[in-house]
Amino acid sequence: MGKTVLTVDDSKAIRDMIAFTLTAEGYEVIEAADGVEGLEQLRRRRVSLVLTDLNMPRMNGLDFLVNARKEPNGSGIPIVMLTTESKPETKARGKELGATGWISKPFDAQMLVTVARKLVG
Repeated sequence: MGKTVLTVDDSKAIRDMIAFTLTAEGYEVIEAADGVEGLEQLRRRRVSLVLTDLNMPRMNGLDFLVNARKEPNGSGIPIVMLTTESKPETKARGKELGATGWISKPFDAQMLVTVARKLVG
């Protein structure tokens, strides 16, 4: 399987920055504008890593996380929250629901690459 990353974020600018950063490192990046679209993408494709925002319309990142973990294509993959939210209790809730990690926005491009390499090679 190739190294495919699903980015779920309602900000097109953030999705574009993630795609630009990771595509340059050899990853294929597919995008979704919210949790509903993210689940649709996850049902259609096997991915190596998911990066998801927390605050999104239609389905937020925590609800996406819960639903993604129920999907065959989402049960064993790393799912990293990429969000401006940094409250310890929110991070703890994310971990409890199955988040692999947490990256705060604005993110450093090199750190994003480092995390992707660590989690999926």
